[in-house]
Amino acid sequence: MPAATSTEVDAVAMLRAIAHPTRLSIVRRLAVEPETCACDFTEVFGVSQPTVSQHLKVLRDAGLVTAARRGTNICYSVRAGAVDALAEVVESLRGPATAD
Repeated sequence: MPAATSTEVDAVAMLRAIAHPTRLSIVRRLAVEPETCACDFTEVFGVSQPTVSQHLKVLRDAGLVTAARRGTNICYSVRAGAVDALAEVVESLRGPATAD
């Protein structure tokens, strides 16, 4: 079996990151509401601020979200291209099209 490419390694990190229900929900919310403050997630998901921070760190480290400081707040958005990269990986799992 050939060694994994860097693109495949990146895809694995992203898939692993969104495998947690809270992190998947965070990414879904950010897709609809970019530039969301980290503090807003505690109310939405009913988890503590340290827990939200840890989830956001995992998402940042996987390359799924970006962070930008806005005064005293840090706002998050889905990283441009991250969803497209995931879609490519998932689409590749279909294999060749078959005629019925």
